[in-house]
Amino acid sequence: MEIQKVTHNKKAYLGLLLLADEQEDMIDKYLEHGEMFILAEEDVKAECVVTKEADGIYELKNIAVLPECQRKGYGKKMIDFLFCHYAGCGTLLVGTGDVPSALVFYHKCGFKESHRIKNFFTDNYDHPIFEDGKQLVDMVYLKRERVLK
Repeated sequence: MEIQKVTHNKKAYLGLLLLADEQEDMIDKYLEHGEMFILAEEDVKAECVVTKEADGIYELKNIAVLPECQRKGYGKKMIDFLFCHYAGCGTLLVGTGDVPSALVFYHKCGFKESHRIKNFFTDNYDHPIFEDGKQLVDMVYLKRERVLK
């Protein structure tokens, strides 16, 4: 299992990116200025895009694991890698839909709820977004913090 940084042709992973964020113009808002990583084991199993928001603050904009590879530890491995890779990261943020499966995953990865953006999904997407059979309305932000020395 290997995690690699992708510096060119990030759109080659669009299919995987669309699993986590299903509207391409929303992905375009962060893809080029974000850093992309892929997790491969023979072939690509997972990917993520991270942006630097401020000194010591990074945001996980997109993380996706192939459906047949979910619940096998790839997502958690990717998040743990990011926290090590960004040594100056005191806070790693992630925004997600208000659904138990996503919230449980992030809690298991050490995140705690931070704040919400009301109507994010209804205001920013051109169609209703559903996850686990539930329409997403608010974005739930979570954060994982560490003390920097």
